Amino acid sequence: MVAVPPGRVTLSDRRTQRSWTVALTPYRLAAYPVTQALYAEVTGRRPSAARGDRRPVEGVSWWDAVRFCNALSRRDGLTPAYRFREGGDGPEADLDASADGYRLPAEAEWEHACRAGTTGPHYGPLDEIAWYRGNSQERSHDVGGKRPNAWGLHDMLGNVWNWCGDFYDPEVYGTYRVLRGGGWFDEHWSCRASARRRSHPDFRVDDVGFRLARSGH
Repeated sequence: MVAVPPGRVTLSDRRTQRSWTVALTPYRLAAYPVTQALYAEVTGRRPSAARGDRRPVEGVSWWDAVRFCNALSRRDGLTPAYRFREGGDGPEADLDASADGYRLPAEAEWEHACRAGTTGPHYGPLDEIAWYRGNSQERSHDVGGKRPNAWGLHDMLGNVWNWCGDFYDPEVYGTYRVLRGGGWFDEHWSCRASARRRSHPDFRVDDVGFRLARSGH
């Protein structure tokens, strides 16, 4: 896990032409997306379409990701960050902000960490930092194969999209959650620090994975 410094980040949505600024306290973010090996070690499952221990796990829903966070927290002796309950439209997950366990990054945390102090669409030349449609041979690749950003975070752009903890726009899209970062099948314009995508929390596909966050230093 990489210690990410506090800061402020301005997020924007091209669909609504809205922007908003978020202040962030220190947190930790995994240097790589969760790998297939780690996911199998914790859950006993290998859901990915393209196999490889060092490749990012994919074919996982938002629900799969948060349940993994809790399972890994318990394994490591940490307090699980999510509390599950039944709501009016099905299961719901409440985030315990005081827990020291693993969780998904908030969307603002993800963008702040991705940018690592930069202001452009990418934190470096895209071919050097990301697996995307232009260089991926239309498949995922082992994590860490491209140059990291200034804070030591790999694959923030490309390879697989990252689930974030946030709802995308509850008033319009209900329970849909945020995806960030772009994936191996995406064109360059989707692999940008500011690009947002949404999906139903039950959605599973072969270019969507996740990485871990933890609150505090």
